[in-house]
Amino acid sequence: MDRSTLIGLLVGWGALTGAVIWEGGPGALRAFWNGPAFLLVAGGTLGATILSFPIERIRQLRAVVRKAFVAEDVDTGRIVRTLVGFADRARRDGLLSLEEDMRREPDPFLKKGIRLAIDGTDPEIVRDILETELAQLEARHREGANLLLSMGGFAPTLGVIGTVAGLVFMLLEMSDQESMGRKISGAFIATLYGVSFANLLFLPLGSKLKRRSEAEVLRREMMIEGILAVQSGDNPRLVEQKLTAFLPPSERPSARQAPK
Repeated sequence: MDRSTLIGLLVGWGALTGAVIWEGGPGALRAFWNGPAFLLVAGGTLGATILSFPIERIRQLRAVVRKAFVAEDVDTGRIVRTLVGFADRARRDGLLSLEEDMRREPDPFLKKGIRLAIDGTDPEIVRDILETELAQLEARHREGANLLLSMGGFAPTLGVIGTVAGLVFMLLEMSDQESMGRKISGAFIATLYGVSFANLLFLPLGSKLKRRSEAEVLRREMMIEGILAVQSGDNPRLVEQKLTAFLPPSERPSARQAPK
């Protein structure tokens, strides 16, 4: 479980709930439930999303949302140390000496690149193959993030539609003055739902997936440079300096530790 996702949702929705209770007491929460408004906002957002994306992408919505709740378990420093170790061994014993280490490598992208290098593939072809795979990965991740970001755009608009519809019904029954205030407040609940779902759920989750995709793309770009440096027989110290340039300063010391 990604702690920041869970904490963010709890803080955001907790702040909204706390503000309602603070202002109107525990009983005020009942006034903020409106079945028709919820149906319009939730169902309308889902319908607009289905219209906007292929059905195959919609079927992946659960997996996309789940990904935002799963913590990343990536040790970038380990990748740097691994590539520096590969560079050192390849420089001393040749690329074929990496065969056994390559088989034990858990990252499939890195393993594929080292396999191509060991097989004697031209460096430009290695780069083309890996960059093409990276571009496709980035496109898939972008599609998942755009799914949630689009839902964050649809929800407030559906909320406004719900509010307008509620006001229309209110105007049709203006003769009932006693229920006028309740109907006006009920009409604006749809807007509250739409804005809340967008800004406390869809948009933050979409932004998180986008940031994670950017980090993974940068990490794989670093791998490509490292694989090509290993293939070229570069000095391990130069490989280390080149790869640690991809890391933020706080992560660079761990990347320079000797592998265990």
